[in-house]
Amino acid sequence: MVSLSFEPLAYDDIPEDERPSLGQALVPVVGMLLFLSVGAIWLELDAHMPLLWGIALTGLVGRYWYGVSWQRMYKGIVDGLSMGMQAILILFVIYMLIATWTDAGTIPGLIYYGLELLSPAIFLPVTALLATGVAFAVGSSWTTAGTLGVAFIGIGSGLGVPAPMTAGAVLTGAYTGDKISPLSDTTNLASAVTNTDLYTHIRTMRVGTGIALLISLVLYSYLGLAATGSIPAGRVGEIQSAIAGAYSVSPVVFFPLVVTFGLALYGLPALPSLTAGVFAGALTSMVAQGRLGVKGFIHVWDVAQNGTAPETNVALVNDLLATGGLIGSSWTITIVVAALALGGLLERTGVLAVLAYHLSKRLHSVAGITTGTAVSAFGMNVLAAEQYMSIVVPGMSLRGIYEEKGLDSRNLSRAVEAAGTTTSALIPWNAGGVYMAGVLGVPVWAGQWGLAGYAPYYFLGFLSPLVLVVMGVTGWRITYEDQDTTAGIRGAVESLGDD
Repeated sequence: MVSLSFEPLAYDDIPEDERPSLGQALVPVVGMLLFLSVGAIWLELDAHMPLLWGIALTGLVGRYWYGVSWQRMYKGIVDGLSMGMQAILILFVIYMLIATWTDAGTIPGLIYYGLELLSPAIFLPVTALLATGVAFAVGSSWTTAGTLGVAFIGIGSGLGVPAPMTAGAVLTGAYTGDKISPLSDTTNLASAVTNTDLYTHIRTMRVGTGIALLISLVLYSYLGLAATGSIPAGRVGEIQSAIAGAYSVSPVVFFPLVVTFGLALYGLPALPSLTAGVFAGALTSMVAQGRLGVKGFIHVWDVAQNGTAPETNVALVNDLLATGGLIGSSWTITIVVAALALGGLLERTGVLAVLAYHLSKRLHSVAGITTGTAVSAFGMNVLAAEQYMSIVVPGMSLRGIYEEKGLDSRNLSRAVEAAGTTTSALIPWNAGGVYMAGVLGVPVWAGQWGLAGYAPYYFLGFLSPLVLVVMGVTGWRITYEDQDTTAGIRGAVESLGDD
């Protein structure tokens, strides 16, 4: 289970002479959102510079208005980076894994056989279901997206399915499986910070998650029937011939897949499992693709560092199988580092604690508490740029209001994960959004109405918090501490049993 190396500031932990008022706390938040809006949308800059402007503003406000020392703010940056270090290391490894698996023929092989087994009409819902199963088994949405998700993008392109739709289906399945897996770090974290039994937490999420997934599958089925049409004659054969001409495709090329998921199923955490996958990919490349000897050894590790650039007679295949390797991860990682540094500053200056405190004071009804928790979790994803903080800050800050209203802790654990874990991939500068856009090769939001990005097709990201809010508004499956039943719609449905 993931654990934080520090405990985020609570409102009462902040010295009164350094505690910002609500108005003061909103200044760096509004400034950051303004910088991102102007810089990324109007000036069309990458997110790096607007985030840097936000860091500078927060640092100046914190030091000269709130009175926080430079040393404490620097400690906040260090804590923010420490919190996201696992994400940074996984990014380093996953870019090498994708490159070595491509060079080994693993990803080309998955595309080759996937084009034979799948059709455009069923591709999107099948992708979501397969990603759900894999993520549940290994307990990691990131591992699922960075391995099978990359292959699904290639298969979808061959079938004429737009990459943003495929990426959305991958993420819907990946986060669905992640949420209900006892192996997931965010699932364990949500149960821990809310003092909820792990399996009670998982059972509580099943209904809402199942509804969101079912609606998503219906929407993907519609998209598959409406948006794909027929495959151009000879297209699949052309792609398969290009792959077969550049790679030796046989069952041997799937050895890295077996190693990585085998270790994950055994219980090894994502980082060592993925690292083992890099070495398995390098070995498979040497054996299956005939790259033996010293030159072959040098080749596979050069690929891990610098990526692949296949040269076939099909441009689509060349584009699909071009990878950046370790060096190619720098753009992604620098955004994550900047966003985590900003999140650490906002935490250490007390901005996040003050916002959470004032939000909690405005929550009274069950509907308001549930909606407020969802807003708080999503807001942490925007401000702190890390899904762990979207679980920890609301989970710790709002426990008191749930206890005061007699609500069982499982309601809080469900809320922070339903609105925290799932929405991280919707924020372009959040570690989740940066990672998913990088490994899948599809931006979070792009083009008119964002339709060239994956976000509009990542249905779970919208449906999961929406179903949660509906539960809060109607009272359906809201559980109280002094009862073993779940309240029905407006209290009318009784004795539904334990979630």
